[in-house]
Amino acid sequence: MTRTPISGAPAGTKPELLLDLTLKDEAETRRLAEDIAMILHPGDCVLLSGDLGAGKSAFARAVLRTLADDPELEVPSPTFTLVQTYELARFPVSHLDLYRLEDEEELAELALDDLLEEGAALIEWPERAGGLLPANWLGLTIESGADPAARRVRLSAKGSDWPERLARTRLVRAFLEQHGKGTASRRYLQGDASPRGFETIRDAAGSLILMNAPPVPGGPMIRDGLTYREIVHLADGVRAVVAIGEELRRRGFHAPALHAVDLKAGLVLQEDLGADPVVRDGAPIAERYRAAVDLLADLHSTPPPRTFALPDGGAYQLPPYDPRALLVEAELFSDWFLPHVGAPVDDEGRALFAREWTRLFELAWQQPPTWVLRDFHSPNLIWREGASGHERIGLIDYQDAMYGPAGYDLASLAMDARVSVLPALEAELVARYIARRTLHDAGFDEAVFRRDYAILAAQRATKILGIFTRLAIRDGKPDYLAHLPRVHAYLYRALAHPVLSGMKEWFETYGALEKGIGGARDVAWPDEIA
Repeated sequence: MTRTPISGAPAGTKPELLLDLTLKDEAETRRLAEDIAMILHPGDCVLLSGDLGAGKSAFARAVLRTLADDPELEVPSPTFTLVQTYELARFPVSHLDLYRLEDEEELAELALDDLLEEGAALIEWPERAGGLLPANWLGLTIESGADPAARRVRLSAKGSDWPERLARTRLVRAFLEQHGKGTASRRYLQGDASPRGFETIRDAAGSLILMNAPPVPGGPMIRDGLTYREIVHLADGVRAVVAIGEELRRRGFHAPALHAVDLKAGLVLQEDLGADPVVRDGAPIAERYRAAVDLLADLHSTPPPRTFALPDGGAYQLPPYDPRALLVEAELFSDWFLPHVGAPVDDEGRALFAREWTRLFELAWQQPPTWVLRDFHSPNLIWREGASGHERIGLIDYQDAMYGPAGYDLASLAMDARVSVLPALEAELVARYIARRTLHDAGFDEAVFRRDYAILAAQRATKILGIFTRLAIRDGKPDYLAHLPRVHAYLYRALAHPVLSGMKEWFETYGALEKGIGGARDVAWPDEIA
């Protein structure tokens, strides 16, 4: 790791002063600590400077309590131990106090490099570190103010993307202030695999959920002059979530009510639906999955509009889940999963893969398209105990919705990538969906639907194997690999339909059904093997 002192830096590389704030009391100082806690990542280093009694330890304590979501977390000053590491849920955070540091060798013994490999660090008295500070940091200089509780805080930074991150978190705080939540607390909320961030916003009135969707870099063009996100129609910003959520609510489905929206900034403050899932102990709760299937069948019975109105007078156009999008997603399997398991595919195999999938997708598109919420599975379904009918299921994470083949959403649930749905329950859910669709439409073709369901289930399993591998390798999220055996087994299950015989032959030819994590047969459940 490149080292540079905090002061005396070469000309042209001095720290950039980002903010000069006057905070009138401890509450405002604590809110600034929350704002900074919300943008911390592993590898980040925050330097806390100031005289004795300026409030450096109090600020570090507020950051740590925010990250731990524990207002009573014990955070003693590490003056004598020099470092105290907190193993928090998202990543470890080390609190260092260098006041008693006698020479730079002592800091070297603390192995700051290693601490920053997997976690973040808060460092008091950084001036005593000499030349052993990391090259990238956010610095806060804390001074006493006019009143005993007031503070002046100057924020500077060196390297990295601190200016952008700091501006974004301050924008969020301003948004909250504008809508009557300026004094509310901010806490990290586990989100999805997208670039969006989520927070729980709490005050005396209760809790709300903040969606923070900053602009997303476009990425390289991969086909037809378009990026991956453009081809597969991933929504940027919050226009889609606002438009689609309003339409779902209008139709009687429980999408979160909106408290405040800034379409330009990409910020939404919405209803907190709670955290009661549709699974228990890692397994589906059958009653709740049945309720979700009923909702889905009723939703699919009436196609979505193609154009949705927005609060600013604009419109949102619902994109199609067309064969090109389906194919590009499926190709993540050969791009990421197969190399991961040591079975890269040649150009001839890729061409055959594309031809066979395209044939299948065009077949599925012969039926009238309907809603595709895209990720209609357990992480995005909230159980609302005490409600009735479709109100029992709260819907989230639908901003990437499209119109397309009906089987996709049912496959998302009945072959849930996050929990193991046994074949008997899957068969029950599919039959239940078909029966309910038939109530709405006596001409609903069960055989055609089962065919298309198998096609879309196989496509979803194929793409998820690629996506989860990409998340692990490219994005540093190895926990997703734990789901691969389950999804691999789902793929093997879906390929049993006769319409997929050609695709099954491809997988067998290129070894994909044997080279998965453990091999698909090794992770199938007993009642699948019978």
